[in-house]
Amino acid sequence: MAGRKPSEPPVLIISGPTGSGKSVLVHSLAAAHNVSVISADSRQIIRGFDIGSSKPTGEERRQYDYRMLDLIDPGQRYSAFAYARQAEGEIAEIVSSGRAPVVCGGSGLYLRALTRGFFESPPADPEIRRELENQAEELGPVRFHALLEKVDPISARAIHPQNVVRVVRALEIFHSSGQTKSDLIDEQVQSIPEYTYCELALAPPTEWLYERINSRVEEMIQAGWESEVKDLVEEHGIDKIRAARAIGYGELCDHLEGDISLDESIELIKRNTRRFAKRQMTWLRGTDSVKMYEKAETAYSDAVKLLNNKQIAD
Repeated sequence: MAGRKPSEPPVLIISGPTGSGKSVLVHSLAAAHNVSVISADSRQIIRGFDIGSSKPTGEERRQYDYRMLDLIDPGQRYSAFAYARQAEGEIAEIVSSGRAPVVCGGSGLYLRALTRGFFESPPADPEIRRELENQAEELGPVRFHALLEKVDPISARAIHPQNVVRVVRALEIFHSSGQTKSDLIDEQVQSIPEYTYCELALAPPTEWLYERINSRVEEMIQAGWESEVKDLVEEHGIDKIRAARAIGYGELCDHLEGDISLDESIELIKRNTRRFAKRQMTWLRGTDSVKMYEKAETAYSDAVKLLNNKQIAD
Protein backbone atom coordinates (compact mmCIF):
# COMPACT_ATOMS: atom_id res chain seq x y z
CA MET A 1 0.00 0.00 0.00
CA ALA A 2 1.18 3.49 -0.75
CA GLY A 3 0.52 4.92 2.69
CA ARG A 4 -2.01 6.50 4.98
CA LYS A 5 -4.78 8.44 3.29
CA PRO A 6 -6.22 11.54 4.94
CA SER A 7 -9.65 10.98 6.44
CA GLU A 8 -11.24 13.99 8.07
CA PRO A 9 -12.98 13.21 10.26
CA PRO A 10 -11.24 9.92 11.13
CA VAL A 11 -13.11 6.71 10.40
CA LEU A 12 -15.24 6.01 13.46
CA ILE A 13 -15.11 2.62 15.19
CA ILE A 14 -17.70 1.56 17.77
CA SER A 15 -16.43 -1.43 19.73
CA GLY A 16 -16.97 -3.07 23.08
CA PRO A 17 -17.61 -6.51 24.57
CA THR A 18 -20.42 -8.73 23.34
CA GLY A 19 -23.79 -7.62 24.68
CA SER A 20 -22.67 -4.07 25.49
CA GLY A 21 -25.12 -2.36 23.13
CA LYS A 22 -22.92 -1.58 20.11
CA SER A 23 -25.64 -2.29 17.55
CA VAL A 24 -28.22 -0.10 19.28
CA LEU A 25 -25.75 2.78 19.38
CA VAL A 26 -24.72 2.39 15.75
CA HIS A 27 -28.30 2.09 14.55
CA SER A 28 -29.11 5.34 16.36
CA LEU A 29 -26.18 7.01 14.59
CA ALA A 30 -27.18 5.59 11.21
CA ALA A 31 -30.79 6.68 11.62
CA ALA A 32 -29.76 10.31 12.15
CA HIS A 33 -26.68 10.64 9.96
CA ASN A 34 -25.51 9.76 6.45
CA VAL A 35 -23.42 6.71 7.38
CA SER A 36 -22.80 3.13 6.27
CA VAL A 37 -22.01 0.39 8.80
CA ILE A 38 -19.10 -2.03 8.39
CA SER A 39 -19.34 -5.10 10.61
CA ALA A 40 -16.22 -6.19 12.52
CA ASP A 41 -17.64 -9.41 13.94
CA SER A 42 -15.91 -12.71 13.15
CA ARG A 43 -19.18 -14.65 13.47
CA GLN A 44 -21.31 -12.35 11.34
CA ILE A 45 -19.10 -13.00 8.32
CA ILE A 46 -20.29 -16.65 8.31
CA ARG A 47 -23.38 -17.43 6.24
CA GLY A 48 -26.14 -18.98 8.31
CA PHE A 49 -24.68 -17.91 11.66
CA ASP A 50 -27.53 -15.47 12.17
CA ILE A 51 -29.27 -15.81 15.53
CA GLY A 52 -26.18 -16.69 17.56
CA SER A 53 -24.17 -13.78 16.16
CA SER A 54 -26.98 -11.21 16.55
CA LYS A 55 -26.60 -10.56 12.83
CA PRO A 56 -28.62 -7.60 11.57
CA THR A 57 -31.96 -8.51 10.04
CA GLY A 58 -32.64 -8.03 6.36
CA GLU A 59 -34.56 -4.86 7.09
CA GLU A 60 -31.72 -3.49 9.24
CA ARG A 61 -29.19 -4.26 6.51
CA ARG A 62 -31.17 -2.23 4.00
CA GLN A 63 -32.00 0.59 6.39
CA TYR A 64 -28.46 1.09 7.72
CA ASP A 65 -26.45 0.05 4.64
CA TYR A 66 -24.51 -2.78 6.30
CA ARG A 67 -21.27 -4.13 4.82
CA MET A 68 -19.02 -7.16 5.52
CA LEU A 69 -21.74 -9.70 6.37
CA ASP A 70 -22.08 -13.30 5.06
CA LEU A 71 -18.65 -13.45 3.44
CA ILE A 72 -17.80 -17.14 3.91
CA ASP A 73 -19.43 -20.53 4.42
CA PRO A 74 -19.01 -22.48 7.68
CA GLY A 75 -15.60 -24.13 7.85
CA GLN A 76 -13.86 -21.67 5.54
CA ARG A 77 -10.88 -19.71 6.84
CA TYR A 78 -10.95 -15.93 6.78
CA SER A 79 -7.94 -14.11 8.20
CA ALA A 80 -7.60 -10.73 9.86
CA PHE A 81 -5.41 -9.80 6.88
CA ALA A 82 -8.28 -10.56 4.50
CA TYR A 83 -10.70 -8.64 6.70
CA ALA A 84 -8.56 -5.49 6.77
CA ARG A 85 -8.02 -5.54 3.01
CA GLN A 86 -11.72 -5.96 2.28
CA ALA A 87 -12.84 -3.46 4.93
CA GLU A 88 -10.49 -0.82 3.52
CA GLY A 89 -12.07 -1.34 0.12
CA GLU A 90 -15.52 -0.82 1.61
CA ILE A 91 -14.36 2.32 3.42
CA ALA A 92 -12.99 3.75 0.17
CA GLU A 93 -16.27 3.07 -1.64
CA ILE A 94 -18.36 4.59 1.18
CA VAL A 95 -16.19 7.72 1.40
CA SER A 96 -16.29 8.21 -2.38
CA SER A 97 -20.10 8.03 -2.26
CA GLY A 98 -20.22 10.92 0.20
CA ARG A 99 -21.24 8.85 3.19
CA ALA A 100 -19.38 8.31 6.47
CA PRO A 101 -18.16 4.77 7.28
CA VAL A 102 -18.72 3.50 10.83
CA VAL A 103 -17.04 0.23 11.81
CA CYS A 104 -18.96 -1.73 14.45
CA GLY A 105 -17.84 -4.91 16.21
CA GLY A 106 -15.83 -6.53 18.93
CA SER A 107 -13.42 -8.82 17.08
CA GLY A 108 -10.10 -7.51 18.37
CA LEU A 109 -7.89 -9.13 15.74
CA TYR A 110 -9.95 -7.65 12.92
CA LEU A 111 -9.87 -4.18 14.45
CA ARG A 112 -6.17 -4.40 15.19
CA ALA A 113 -5.37 -5.42 11.60
CA LEU A 114 -7.49 -2.58 10.29
CA THR A 115 -6.12 0.16 12.54
CA ARG A 116 -2.51 -0.89 13.12
CA GLY A 117 -1.54 -2.74 9.99
CA PHE A 118 -0.88 -6.41 9.39
CA PHE A 119 1.43 -8.89 7.74
CA GLU A 120 0.45 -11.53 5.22
CA SER A 121 0.95 -14.94 6.79
CA PRO A 122 1.41 -18.20 4.86
CA PRO A 123 -1.80 -19.94 3.72
CA ALA A 124 -3.41 -22.50 6.01
CA ASP A 125 -2.29 -26.12 5.81
CA PRO A 126 -5.30 -28.23 6.90
CA GLU A 127 -3.28 -31.41 7.36
CA ILE A 128 -0.68 -29.78 9.62
CA ARG A 129 -3.42 -27.97 11.51
CA ARG A 130 -5.33 -31.19 12.22
CA GLU A 131 -2.17 -32.83 13.52
CA LEU A 132 -1.44 -29.86 15.79
CA GLU A 133 -5.02 -29.74 17.07
CA ASN A 134 -4.82 -33.44 17.95
CA GLN A 135 -1.50 -32.83 19.68
CA ALA A 136 -2.99 -29.94 21.66
CA GLU A 137 -5.82 -32.17 22.85
CA GLU A 138 -3.38 -34.90 23.93
CA LEU A 139 -0.90 -32.62 25.71
CA GLY A 140 -3.21 -29.99 27.17
CA PRO A 141 -2.81 -26.21 26.75
CA VAL A 142 0.25 -25.67 28.98
CA ARG A 143 2.42 -28.48 27.60
CA PHE A 144 1.32 -27.66 24.05
CA HIS A 145 2.25 -24.00 24.56
CA ALA A 146 5.70 -25.16 25.64
CA LEU A 147 6.25 -26.51 22.11
CA LEU A 148 5.83 -22.99 20.77
CA GLU A 149 8.21 -21.61 23.41
CA LYS A 150 10.93 -23.90 22.04
CA VAL A 151 10.66 -22.78 18.42
CA ASP A 152 9.28 -19.22 18.69
CA PRO A 153 9.70 -17.74 22.18
CA ILE A 154 8.74 -14.24 20.99
CA SER A 155 5.35 -15.39 19.73
CA ALA A 156 4.92 -17.61 22.80
CA ARG A 157 5.28 -14.61 25.11
CA ALA A 158 2.54 -12.81 23.17
CA ILE A 159 0.07 -15.72 23.20
CA HIS A 160 -1.62 -16.98 26.37
CA PRO A 161 -1.30 -20.77 26.86
CA GLN A 162 -5.09 -21.10 26.98
CA ASN A 163 -5.47 -19.50 23.56
CA VAL A 164 -4.96 -22.82 21.79
CA VAL A 165 -6.22 -21.52 18.44
CA ARG A 166 -3.46 -18.91 18.21
CA VAL A 167 -0.82 -21.36 19.47
CA VAL A 168 -1.88 -23.83 16.78
CA ARG A 169 -1.65 -21.13 14.10
CA ALA A 170 1.81 -20.00 15.21
CA LEU A 171 3.09 -23.59 15.14
CA GLU A 172 1.37 -24.19 11.81
CA ILE A 173 3.23 -21.24 10.31
CA PHE A 174 6.53 -22.65 11.59
CA HIS A 175 5.93 -26.19 10.32
CA SER A 176 4.54 -25.12 6.92
CA SER A 177 7.05 -22.36 6.11
CA GLY A 178 10.13 -23.29 8.11
CA GLN A 179 10.12 -19.80 9.63
CA THR A 180 8.66 -18.55 12.89
CA LYS A 181 5.79 -16.12 12.93
CA SER A 182 7.94 -13.52 14.70
CA ASP A 183 10.68 -13.84 12.05
CA LEU A 184 8.16 -13.37 9.26
CA ILE A 185 6.82 -10.24 10.92
CA ASP A 186 10.34 -8.84 11.21
CA GLU A 187 11.13 -9.61 7.58
CA GLN A 188 8.01 -8.12 6.09
CA VAL A 189 7.42 -4.42 5.79
CA GLN A 190 4.23 -4.10 7.77
CA SER A 191 1.43 -2.38 5.92
CA ILE A 192 0.40 1.11 6.91
CA PRO A 193 -3.33 1.48 7.56
CA GLU A 194 -5.02 3.28 4.70
CA TYR A 195 -7.03 5.59 6.95
CA THR A 196 -6.91 7.23 10.33
CA TYR A 197 -9.30 5.83 12.94
CA CYS A 198 -10.94 6.81 16.20
CA GLU A 199 -12.22 3.94 18.35
CA LEU A 200 -14.94 4.47 20.96
CA ALA A 201 -15.71 1.45 23.14
CA LEU A 202 -18.72 0.73 25.31
CA ALA A 203 -17.68 -0.55 28.74
CA PRO A 204 -20.81 -0.97 30.87
CA PRO A 205 -20.64 -2.17 34.50
CA THR A 206 -19.74 -5.86 34.72
CA GLU A 207 -22.84 -6.88 36.64
CA TRP A 208 -25.12 -5.23 34.07
CA LEU A 209 -23.16 -6.76 31.19
CA TYR A 210 -23.29 -10.29 32.57
CA GLU A 211 -27.02 -10.04 33.25
CA ARG A 212 -27.55 -8.78 29.71
CA ILE A 213 -25.49 -11.66 28.29
CA ASN A 214 -27.51 -14.23 30.23
CA SER A 215 -30.85 -12.78 29.13
CA ARG A 216 -29.70 -12.41 25.53
CA VAL A 217 -28.72 -16.09 25.33
CA GLU A 218 -32.21 -17.00 26.54
CA GLU A 219 -33.71 -14.70 23.89
CA MET A 220 -31.61 -16.36 21.18
CA ILE A 221 -32.77 -19.82 22.24
CA GLN A 222 -36.37 -18.62 22.16
CA ALA A 223 -35.76 -17.20 18.68
CA GLY A 224 -34.79 -20.65 17.36
CA TRP A 225 -31.03 -20.85 17.76
CA GLU A 226 -31.10 -24.62 18.32
CA SER A 227 -33.02 -25.12 15.05
CA GLU A 228 -30.59 -22.83 13.24
CA VAL A 229 -27.63 -24.97 14.34
CA LYS A 230 -29.49 -28.17 13.44
CA ASP A 231 -30.13 -26.86 9.92
CA LEU A 232 -26.49 -25.78 9.56
CA VAL A 233 -25.27 -29.23 10.64
CA GLU A 234 -27.56 -30.92 8.12
CA GLU A 235 -26.34 -28.67 5.32
CA HIS A 236 -22.62 -28.45 6.06
CA GLY A 237 -21.79 -31.24 8.51
CA ILE A 238 -21.01 -30.89 12.18
CA ASP A 239 -17.22 -30.66 11.72
CA LYS A 240 -17.51 -27.46 9.67
CA ILE A 241 -19.80 -25.89 12.25
CA ARG A 242 -17.35 -26.74 15.03
CA ALA A 243 -14.43 -25.47 12.91
CA ALA A 244 -15.84 -21.95 13.15
CA ARG A 245 -15.06 -22.00 16.89
CA ALA A 246 -17.98 -19.66 17.49
CA ILE A 247 -19.35 -19.52 21.02
CA GLY A 248 -22.75 -21.17 21.25
CA TYR A 249 -22.54 -23.15 18.03
CA GLY A 250 -20.11 -25.71 19.43
CA GLU A 251 -22.10 -26.08 22.65
CA LEU A 252 -25.32 -26.63 20.70
CA CYS A 253 -23.52 -29.18 18.53
CA ASP A 254 -22.64 -31.05 21.72
CA HIS A 255 -26.33 -31.06 22.62
CA LEU A 256 -27.41 -32.23 19.17
CA GLU A 257 -24.95 -35.12 19.41
CA GLY A 258 -26.46 -36.13 22.76
CA ASP A 259 -23.41 -35.32 24.87
CA ILE A 260 -25.21 -32.72 27.02
CA SER A 261 -28.78 -31.56 27.59
CA LEU A 262 -30.17 -28.36 26.12
CA ASP A 263 -30.19 -26.75 29.56
CA GLU A 264 -26.54 -27.69 30.06
CA SER A 265 -25.60 -26.24 26.68
CA ILE A 266 -27.41 -23.00 27.51
CA GLU A 267 -25.53 -22.62 30.80
CA LEU A 268 -22.23 -23.32 29.03
CA ILE A 269 -23.03 -20.71 26.39
CA LYS A 270 -23.77 -18.13 29.08
CA ARG A 271 -20.56 -18.95 30.96
CA ASN A 272 -18.36 -18.98 27.86
CA THR A 273 -19.87 -15.74 26.57
CA ARG A 274 -19.24 -14.02 29.90
CA ARG A 275 -15.63 -15.21 29.81
CA PHE A 276 -15.27 -13.97 26.25
CA ALA A 277 -16.66 -10.57 27.24
CA LYS A 278 -14.12 -10.40 30.04
CA ARG A 279 -11.28 -11.10 27.59
CA GLN A 280 -12.62 -8.42 25.25
CA MET A 281 -12.61 -5.90 28.10
CA THR A 282 -9.03 -6.84 28.97
CA TRP A 283 -8.04 -6.31 25.32
CA LEU A 284 -9.73 -2.91 25.18
CA ARG A 285 -8.25 -1.69 28.47
CA GLY A 286 -4.81 -2.62 27.16
CA THR A 287 -5.23 -0.48 24.04
CA ASP A 288 -4.23 3.13 24.70
CA SER A 289 -5.90 4.50 21.59
CA VAL A 290 -9.40 3.35 22.63
CA LYS A 291 -11.68 5.76 24.48
CA MET A 292 -13.93 3.87 26.93
CA TYR A 293 -17.50 4.78 27.87
CA GLU A 294 -19.64 3.38 30.65
CA LYS A 295 -22.73 5.15 29.31
CA ALA A 296 -23.89 4.72 25.74
CA GLU A 297 -25.40 8.23 25.73
CA THR A 298 -21.96 9.80 26.24
CA ALA A 299 -20.44 7.61 23.53
CA TYR A 300 -23.24 8.63 21.16
CA SER A 301 -22.62 12.33 21.84
CA ASP A 302 -18.90 12.00 21.12
CA ALA A 303 -19.57 9.89 18.02
CA VAL A 304 -21.78 12.66 16.62
CA LYS A 305 -19.03 15.19 17.29
CA LEU A 306 -16.53 13.05 15.38
CA LEU A 307 -18.91 12.62 12.46
CA ASN A 308 -19.24 16.42 12.40
CA ASN A 309 -15.44 16.75 12.48
CA LYS A 310 -15.34 18.21 15.97
CA GLN A 311 -12.89 17.46 18.76
CA ILE A 312 -13.84 15.33 21.75
CA ALA A 313 -12.44 15.60 25.27
CA ASP A 314 -9.62 13.25 26.27
